Amino acid sequence: MNITRLAPIFRFAYGLLLYLALPFVLLRLGWRARRQPQYAQHMGERFGFYHGDSVPQPLIWLHAVSVGETRAAEPLVQALRTKYPGHQILLTHMTPTGRDAGLSLFGNDVRRCYLPYDYSGAVRRFLDHFRPQIGLLMETEIWPNLVHTCKARGVPLHLVNARLSEKSFANYQRMHALIADTFGKLTAVAAQTAADAQRFTALGAQHVSVFGNLKFDVEPPPALLAEGARLRANMGKRQVLLAASTRDGEEQLLIEHQCHAIKELPNLLLVMVPRHPQRFDEVAALLDKHGVRYQRRSENAAIRAGTQVLLGDSMGEMFAYYAACDVAFIGGSLLPFGGQNLIEACAVEKPALVGPYTYNFADATEDAIAAGATLRVIDAADLARKAAALLSHPALRQRMGSAALQFSQTHRGAAKKLVETLRIPDGGH
Repeated sequence: MNITRLAPIFRFAYGLLLYLALPFVLLRLGWRARRQPQYAQHMGERFGFYHGDSVPQPLIWLHAVSVGETRAAEPLVQALRTKYPGHQILLTHMTPTGRDAGLSLFGNDVRRCYLPYDYSGAVRRFLDHFRPQIGLLMETEIWPNLVHTCKARGVPLHLVNARLSEKSFANYQRMHALIADTFGKLTAVAAQTAADAQRFTALGAQHVSVFGNLKFDVEPPPALLAEGARLRANMGKRQVLLAASTRDGEEQLLIEHQCHAIKELPNLLLVMVPRHPQRFDEVAALLDKHGVRYQRRSENAAIRAGTQVLLGDSMGEMFAYYAACDVAFIGGSLLPFGGQNLIEACAVEKPALVGPYTYNFADATEDAIAAGATLRVIDAADLARKAAALLSHPALRQRMGSAALQFSQTHRGAAKKLVETLRIPDGGH
């Protein structure tokens, strides 16, 4: 029996499992709301219930699951608004931090809500309420019921800035019948790299093209660069190592090995910015436990001479942190989380260090290393050694910083290219 005939059976089984999992979904929402109260807000939207009348048409819908995808979507949103000034833009998210990032970036110029969970009824209610002309899904947000319903209703659905790591590719292959049917129903896929395009094609996607990475098109906001300059002035003549977007377990490693760097650089200030805001207090407790002298960024106080760590417990300031540092370590890469985006560091002309685990940004990382903008470290001890070496050699930092800026600028243009290829109708359905 071929995949086309098997797909409805797998989709039925998938839908049944979703409904059986509903109690656990609700429990997980409650658990997350205890750590991050914003999860308790707009609960109805997660099941397709939206307040108010239907949205005025025509409407372009763009889904960006969380903060990283929302920031990456900024140049695409701006390009869409320029080409289609008469269209409303709806930005959907799955996390409160993504929703807050949307508000910070676009204010009330775009509409925002949560995309519902992939229950058939919730998806239908979402489409009934907003009636989008077109849907653009950022990166790897693939939901079988959502894709199937959009296809059935004639809503073109594009996967944009699409990336698929080898690890995710292997996981998707285990559900090949359902995944091939889902990918095959997408209107088109705009992949970041040729390797991503090959993986999407192997999973059944049609009309796959390589457009590059939208994150290269993100411009450092002048207000954040100015805030970074103020923050740096507040640090005095300290040598500043930024640990950006760190994940659970990495802060422990950084604290344990910071002493090695301090021996060579007694004037070192480590700026530690956890990836997820719900971990700010957890990391503060870890610093207390180890007797580390630290301050919180949220205190907005002058950096004291004895402070060893500045805890970056603020949202939406990553460009400011990059602007204020001398060297940046890109978190999520010391432990097997797959790494985080290093392009922002390159855009502000800062040399970057990455750990051994960068499979989420494999091509961008390897290209940055080849360009001389980034160095790879094998573990936390190696990070301490290489950070100390860079901080001790201003000329080397300057060369790497110049290479980083050149690297980021030569890869721009994905947003303009993508918008030029979209065909969006002028009116409603």
